[in-house]
Amino acid sequence: MVGDWWQDINDSTQWQDGVFYTLCAAYALVSAVALIQLIRIELRVPEYGWTTQKVFHLMNFIVNGVRAVVFGFHKQVFIMHPKALVLLLLDLPGLLFFSTFTLLVLFWAEIYHQARSLPSDMLRVFYISVNAAMYFIQVCIWVYLWIDDNSVVELIGKIFIAVVSILAALSFLVYGGRLFFMLKRFPIESKGRRKKLHEVGSVTAICFTCFLIRCFVVLLSAFDADASLDVLDHPVLNFIYYMLVEILPSALVLYILRKLPPKRISAQYHPIC
Repeated sequence: MVGDWWQDINDSTQWQDGVFYTLCAAYALVSAVALIQLIRIELRVPEYGWTTQKVFHLMNFIVNGVRAVVFGFHKQVFIMHPKALVLLLLDLPGLLFFSTFTLLVLFWAEIYHQARSLPSDMLRVFYISVNAAMYFIQVCIWVYLWIDDNSVVELIGKIFIAVVSILAALSFLVYGGRLFFMLKRFPIESKGRRKKLHEVGSVTAICFTCFLIRCFVVLLSAFDADASLDVLDHPVLNFIYYMLVEILPSALVLYILRKLPPKRISAQYHPIC
């Protein structure tokens, strides 16, 4: 029976260890790639301080590194009490992932606003405010769950993560789409323009898809215990989920944005795309 086979896999400690150690290795690899790229960029243009490109790679290094540690110690993590600790260790990297990739949206929004002669002074303030509000609300949920392990509040926490994910997906669709069509209408045809179109279009599609999948799966897990991601005995589901919503998107975006900045950067140079 298919159901028995699936249950046997879920109950197998060998499968659990194999899946979570594989996820640990995959996250560690992506983290190492981000760190190496950060070092290469710093060696190439040390005089420009913390550009958006450097911050993006640093945050990728941190997010994937934290995930690698969490899944490397999965046996200890999933049995922690109170459960709020487990949720904190599993959800915090996801929030950091949101902050990391919406940094791209901020960067694109600034380019779009400047190109259209629109005010862009408040974009960074808005980005910081949205992230601060997100972390504040999530910390309040964790604190409440620490004090009172309430299933309703846990459900609210999952719905909150889903809302954050769909907002991220929509932000990529809006500003990635705007920048893509602005570049497409640019009158001068060149190899550089085609490359920028490819970069913006690819990153937009990847990030929109991964946040949309995250929203759907988190909502599903909120209302269906068989789809829960916060337990040790759903190894295959966890593997598919984290591969689709974090590991592959991070790896693909790092590959797409792998080009190093030129040693002499003009005033019009944009470090990410």
